[in-house]
Amino acid sequence: MNPVPGGLDLESELFQNLPMSQIPLARRSPIPPENCNLARTIEIIGDRWTLLILRAALYGVRRFDDFQAELRCPRTVLSGRLKTLVDAGLLTKKTYKVPGKRARPEYVLSAMGLSLRPILVGLTQWGDVWLGQGEQPPISFTKLGSKTAIRAAFVDPEGREVRPDQIRAVLRG
Repeated sequence: MNPVPGGLDLESELFQNLPMSQIPLARRSPIPPENCNLARTIEIIGDRWTLLILRAALYGVRRFDDFQAELRCPRTVLSGRLKTLVDAGLLTKKTYKVPGKRARPEYVLSAMGLSLRPILVGLTQWGDVWLGQGEQPPISFTKLGSKTAIRAAFVDPEGREVRPDQIRAVLRG
């Protein structure tokens, strides 16, 4: 047995078979933040401006002035967040030049940044349900080439949907 401070025995059969919605009270998380990939992710993308930049980039905004005009973010904050996203590998910085103007950078989602699409769609759909006040959502998502609505979901390796109440956390190591 490997008890975690706070009294929760994460290796017990009881804990391993509980759905996440029934996890018992603990005084600490089972993984220290410095070893947790969720905590590392939050460090990079977990503030308002960064998420809004990623949202705008997902919809095709790429140029500094366009980000600034849409978000009305202070220029110094925007510059810092874009640098962080480039340094983290979520955006790539490319140069473009409008005839008669100087070369300027644009910020394009990298493969790493594009892989956040399901998370951002999931957050959008969560907001539609919980914050939309019963109104028609301003945007919906469909399968490319059809009008079939899609939604973010968990799926197992065979492609079958897994409901949130069927998910459990399993500690490794």
